[in-house]
This record gives sequence, structure tokens and C-alpha cells, in this order.
Amino acid sequence: MASDTTYRLWVAGRLQDGRGDLLPVEDPATSEIFAQCHSASPDDVSDTIRLAQKAFESGVWSRKSRHERADVLENAAELLTKNLPVLIPLEVRQTGRTIREMNAQVPSLVRWFKYYAALLRTEERSVLPTSGKLHNWIDRMPLGVVVQITPFNHPLLIAVKKLAPALAAGNSVILKPSELTPLTSLILGSILKEAGIPDGVFSVLPGYGAITGKALVSDPLVRKVDVTGGTEAGRKIGQTVGGNLAKYTAELGGKAPVVVFEKADIAAAVNGVAFGAFVASGQTCVAATRIIVENSILETFKEALTAKAASIMRRMGDPKNPESMMGPLVSARQLANVSDLVSEAIHSGKAQALIGGERMGGESQLDGFNLANGYFYPPTILVSTDNSSILETQIWSKEAFGPVIVIMGFEAEHSAIKYANDSEFGLGAAIWTKDLSQAFRISEKIDSGIVWINTHHRNDPSSPWGGTKSASGVGSENGVDAYYAYTKTKSTIVNYASADDMVADDWFREGDGNVRYG
Repeated sequence: MASDTTYRLWVAGRLQDGRGDLLPVEDPATSEIFAQCHSASPDDVSDTIRLAQKAFESGVWSRKSRHERADVLENAAELLTKNLPVLIPLEVRQTGRTIREMNAQVPSLVRWFKYYAALLRTEERSVLPTSGKLHNWIDRMPLGVVVQITPFNHPLLIAVKKLAPALAAGNSVILKPSELTPLTSLILGSILKEAGIPDGVFSVLPGYGAITGKALVSDPLVRKVDVTGGTEAGRKIGQTVGGNLAKYTAELGGKAPVVVFEKADIAAAVNGVAFGAFVASGQTCVAATRIIVENSILETFKEALTAKAASIMRRMGDPKNPESMMGPLVSARQLANVSDLVSEAIHSGKAQALIGGERMGGESQLDGFNLANGYFYPPTILVSTDNSSILETQIWSKEAFGPVIVIMGFEAEHSAIKYANDSEFGLGAAIWTKDLSQAFRISEKIDSGIVWINTHHRNDPSSPWGGTKSASGVGSENGVDAYYAYTKTKSTIVNYASADDMVADDWFREGDGNVRYG
């Protein structure tokens, strides 16, 4: 079904037609095409990059005082809040995420603009202990034109996480959202313009990765690329960016382990695992997917978690219903990927499903919503059929990006650590125990960029967010480090010696005598 609602590119402060193909935007809950969006051709990309470079060189933003930039970021926070009634329903419709979740997530994004505004107002520059009569200080300078590529699962959240430090540093930014969920990112254009971002400093170019994305990351004027996405795509982009000697940050795949010890509060751990595994229908890079439980509580834990999953399943319905707990997967392709991984594990005889394991259909028990029209997949729990057989399945090692978890038992701490680290990914991990000594001991041995203890998926503008293994990317988001990653250092050295001392410091003077070096 075609739609009359058409969205255009946001280029240098205005809406503009794209010269690429029109992108269909689908509601994953109904499979209805409810909007279409212009995409950027390689020529559109080239033109936009040059407008961004012109704006950067003009200094209209790059040389604006840090306090003025901070004011604009604070304005952006206020305007984001003002536009919540438009942004939240649209985010629900293009992602399929429940309104319950978006009502919690989207208002929290103002924290990133406020955090980096505060950083601008309070940042101190270093004065170095250089020898001699020299005064040496360090400034942080913007890079120039930067490109940000965001995924479908958290369109606004991940865009704002990247935009705030990049704009704070004074860069010109071009954002390419996922072709599946481009709409709310486009609305950021007018919000940021109203906040005070000058024309040319921020543009949004939707499009396919192989066309729009490739053109963006290949241009030598681009001085940094920041991508959140799949590992394979991240590696290919990194090769291109490296060829241009540009900076690169990549937040890629994850396969988060959760270790639950006998000393955990089981009810709290079950709630924590359910949240980590099933929020966003499991479509998060830190989704709790490999649940490693001490054998002494394994049966009790499985029973409680299965009951929790059943409760969630009963309350899946129309994502616009505030009582709906979990929405569909984002696309038919994503549904097929999850279904194939689960089917492989079960049909191989190495795993069995305690609950779920098949696409949902029929009418919702919650509100009668027709689940068959969308890409609904239930909370699914898999266990080994024979001791550790599930370790041999793809669902143990590959990122499913869906509401599917694997439960594995362990007897000793060293086994738990071994299972937790048995992955090419190293982004997020969690530990559940009331024994803090145990928690510290195990957390030090888990190879992951983020380790949560008795919680999961906590995300704050000040807290670094990035992986430790190559499959999970390079660099990190959030915090001071993200701001630094959008800057280059400039060292200024002033000689404050007297005129006589400067004249005497003649390196090529006649005669003998010591000369300085450095």
C-alpha cells in the first residue's frame, strides 16, 4: 500500500528533494507502507559535503565561542522536549517499539545535549610543564566535516548520542539514518535549526548503505566517520575511512553474557535478565542473550524466567497500546534471520525451547490486535538438550538481534568466566550476585567494554559505551572521550624570555659554545 506522506532530505538548513530512489517506510506492526522518503544520490552527497565544508571554513559554528555553542545545545534540549508529541508516535510507528518504551526513552535524550553543554562551559585546557621560558597550552579544535551512520533500533537515541559531542566540538555534521527508520532523524533538522545551528552545519541524508553511505564515507573531505551497525559493515567502512586517514569510531555487534550466581536475588535477576533480553524486542547491541546460571539455582531460575516470558507474551499487542509490553521485529528480513537461527538450534537436536521459538500470529490476547500482519516474535528461551550441546549452535555465537536467549548452567567460577568470554564480541556483560567481592572478582575477568553488576543496559551521557574486541568495534560513545574523539589537539607555545635573552639565543652564532636543542 503506497502512502501520500513523503519526507525530503534536510540539507544545509532546508528541505530538499533527493536524486536517489524513494525509500518505503514500513510499519513493522502491520507491514503497511505508511510513508516514503527521498534518498540521497552520490551527487547529493558530494554537494552536501561541500556545503558542510564551506560552513566549517566560514567559522559560523566552528569558531563560535564555547558558551554560545552551549546555549544552542541547551536550546536543542528544550525544543526536543517541546516536540515529543510528534517524535514519540513517529518513533513507535517506524520502529514497531511500544509506546510504553518510547515514552520512557525519547524524553531522556535531552540529557546528552545538556551534558555536552555543561562540558563546554567547564572544560579546562592543559598548560604543560615545558622547560625554559616557554608557556605551552593545549586547545581542542574541531575536525571539520564528520559523518554519522545510525541503525534502525534506536533512531533518535543513537543520533543524539553522536550529534551532541560532535556539535559541541564545533564540527559540521552529516547524519545518515537507517533506510528503515529515517523519519525522526529528519525532524531533528528543523529542531536544531530553530535551536540556533547555522545553515550548513547539520544535514540529514537518508539512503541505502551501498549508495549513500558509501559515497559519504569515501569522500576525502570527511575527517571522521562514526557508525553504529553490524560488524561486517563496520569493518568495510573502516577500511575505506582508513584509506583517507580520517578518524573512525564504530559501535558494532554484541552477544552479552549474563552470569547469575547462587548468591543473587533470583527475583531481581529474573527481572533484570528479562529487561536486558526483551526490551526493544531484543534489538539492542547489549541485549542479554547468553544467560549463564549457577547449577544450584538453574532449575528455579529457568522456571521463573519462563513464567516472566509468558507474562510478556500474553501482553504483546498494538505497539500504540500503553499496556503492550513488546513490539515486533523491524522487518521481514530481521524476522527471517531470527527464525532461521532458532530453527537451526532446535532442528539440530542441540537445543529445545522452553517457551517461544516460532513467529506469532492470530489475535493478541491483550487487545485483539492482528499479530499475523506484523513481524512479531515472542520472548524465546533455549536450553541444551544434552549438557553443553547448545554451545555448538549458531544462536550461541551469532548476534540474532531478536528476543531470543540461551541459558547455560555452570558449576565453578572459572567455568562461568570461560562461557562469558566465549565470544568474538565484547561490548556488554552483566553479573548478578549479592556478594560484592565475587562481583568485583568476576567483573575484572570478563572481557567486555561495559560490565553491569545487578543491573543491565544502564546508559548515561557521562559513561563510556564501547567494546573491547574487534567484532564489537573501536572507540566509544558518551563521556569526555567522545567529545575528544571529535577534536584534534592544537599546541601553542609562547616564548616569554626577555629581548636580550632572545638575541643571545642565536643558534648559528659565531664561535664556540653550547646551543640548545628543543
